[in-house]
Amino acid sequence: MYTKDGENYFIVDGHVHLWDGSDDNCRNIHGHQFIECFYDYHRNLSPEEYVWDYRKFQRYSAEDFMHDLFDVGYADHAIHNSVYLWDFFHRGFARTEEAWQGVQQHPGKLTLNGTWDARDGEAGLEQLEKDAARFGLQGVKIYTAAWHGDSRGFKMSDPWAYRYLEKCRELGIKNIHVHKGPTLRPLDRDAFDVADIDHCASDFTDLNFIVEHVGLPRLEDFCWIAVQEPNVYGGLSVAMPFIHTRPRYFAQIIGELLYWLDENRLVFSSDYALWQPKWLIEKFVDFQIPEDMQSEYGVLTPDIKRKILGLNAAALYPTIKVPGELQLAEAVPV
Repeated sequence: MYTKDGENYFIVDGHVHLWDGSDDNCRNIHGHQFIECFYDYHRNLSPEEYVWDYRKFQRYSAEDFMHDLFDVGYADHAIHNSVYLWDFFHRGFARTEEAWQGVQQHPGKLTLNGTWDARDGEAGLEQLEKDAARFGLQGVKIYTAAWHGDSRGFKMSDPWAYRYLEKCRELGIKNIHVHKGPTLRPLDRDAFDVADIDHCASDFTDLNFIVEHVGLPRLEDFCWIAVQEPNVYGGLSVAMPFIHTRPRYFAQIIGELLYWLDENRLVFSSDYALWQPKWLIEKFVDFQIPEDMQSEYGVLTPDIKRKILGLNAAALYPTIKVPGELQLAEAVPV
């Protein structure tokens, strides 16, 4: 929980990672390019005092993870998203087993999401069933631009992707987190295009599609899709750190999102360890849309910030329990 000026905020960090980008895990030059690109985002968009040494950034400890999120990062709950990128990393990029240990060791603190790749066919469907049974999956994280042999991406509208979405529906996995944001070297920019969300969100209205990174740099495309698809949500990772480096740009981003989606479909996320939740939360609670932009975008009230910082994510994940005194009088719709 975070408290400022007499206001209390229940915090759910909606998109965090335990990753392994260490040299010995990199399968080829592309693994090195990927973690180096991550580090460039971290270094260029973080306050100086929050920039890590590169070696620590490659593979930080589970103790760092828990400390930064919960001891100093104000999180009441965090959602771990798994991405493996097998073509780039020997052991996979995500340290899922360690994250699962964290779920078991810290009840009520962590939710573990799974993942799938539509190009894995029947074998992948079987693995998804096993993961759902073992981890009690409520969500999955999808990386449409991941390389897979000769393939350099797939679309959420592909026939096999629909097979996986049907399996998610069957297994009760309602939250589909999809990376639709800036490219990461060496992945292809167009493989993260947000247009395919328009297809699957229309055809699977009983699933929630959390578009991570709100489609940046395709914010306008994302907003025009989300305004007509009420089961599409905006994950704010990557957008959040602009609150530090380009606050007026962040005001434009959050203003457009509030205009098109409203405050009930935006989800805070730090994308840890890309960025530390502590400074993001502090700056967001202190942030206000500049006066000369308020006639178009309005203002950020404490209740809007409460929804974005935790209550919206808690509504998507019913196992996240919000204390009564931290809930709003009005229900947050799903």
